[in-house]
Amino acid sequence: MTGVPALEQDGEPGTPSRLRATLESGRFAVTAEIGPPRGADAAVVRRKALALRAFVTAVNITDNQGACTRLSSWAGSLAAMAVGVEPIMQLTCRDRNRIALQSELLSASAVGIRNVLMMTGDHPRLGDQPGAKPVFDLDSVQLLWVARMMRDEQRLLSGRTVKPAPRVYLGAVENPFAPPVEFRAARLAKKVAAGAQFAQTQYVFDVRGFDRWMSQVRDLGLLEHCHVLAGVGPILSLRALSHMEQRVPGVQVPSEVSRRLRGVAADKTADEGVAICAETIAALRQIPGLSGVHVMAVGGEDRIPVILELAGLAPAGADIPGPVEPAPVVADGPVVAEDIVVADKQPAAHGLVGGGHAH
Repeated sequence: MTGVPALEQDGEPGTPSRLRATLESGRFAVTAEIGPPRGADAAVVRRKALALRAFVTAVNITDNQGACTRLSSWAGSLAAMAVGVEPIMQLTCRDRNRIALQSELLSASAVGIRNVLMMTGDHPRLGDQPGAKPVFDLDSVQLLWVARMMRDEQRLLSGRTVKPAPRVYLGAVENPFAPPVEFRAARLAKKVAAGAQFAQTQYVFDVRGFDRWMSQVRDLGLLEHCHVLAGVGPILSLRALSHMEQRVPGVQVPSEVSRRLRGVAADKTADEGVAICAETIAALRQIPGLSGVHVMAVGGEDRIPVILELAGLAPAGADIPGPVEPAPVVADGPVVAEDIVVADKQPAAHGLVGGGHAH
């Protein structure tokens, strides 16, 4: 089996986005995150993707997460495709100017990568090479706008024609809890206006707080245009808990979660973290309009099937009840392409499986 899908006669890959089909059908989607290795070995990605194949709709392939050098997102995406798992290719603005970003979008579509998640990216100072020069020629809102223009208007930023245009399902990320909290739904609205068709969030531990944010998202009518997947993940150690509570902006860990993790024996902390994650997913599924969950357990992907089974989610091939009816339509407004926060998170601590999102 090769990593490149068969092409139709016109040169375009023939397979549509399974993620898009699942979300638009109203079924509850499950995505997960795979971090490519720090080495020239795609077999690591293939192995992790294969273990998740029966449980997920698609997998995110991270793009040098934490501003650290790893196997590229597009290479990891091809590795996932080679074992029959649909990838969501993360694309950050940190390392590429507008020429390279547009080229990546064309290239992804040409080899059959149908889902692309646009991110601004962690600043290099947060990674293991803090002296690296950041690019940030565009931010995530601007990149979404460019990608939609390339796909729908068949033209580049230069004005030149693109033929054939890329076939991509456009994703964004959002942090419902980062300050100022009152503007987070409006911030997602900018991304939806720019072209986002689905959005994955930062870790959710505070279900009530997330429910309030989702209420604002519904009130803005965004769910008619964009499917929201809540980010979840297990906290596997007390060190990781402390990191989450003290060093990750915009992540709120309720006191009850903290008490539960600190109240068990050290060798039971990981199991308790898995149980809490499963309970969180079950609670999130009750929120009107939520389209799915995104499980971030990078380095601990083997725990994802257990988490999903505990949460009562059948394997991805089975019919899963979808969200309730969407909110009323809201008209698309003009895109405001302004500077945004470069990094909404810090690198993950050891024992915290999952990398989070930089928006």
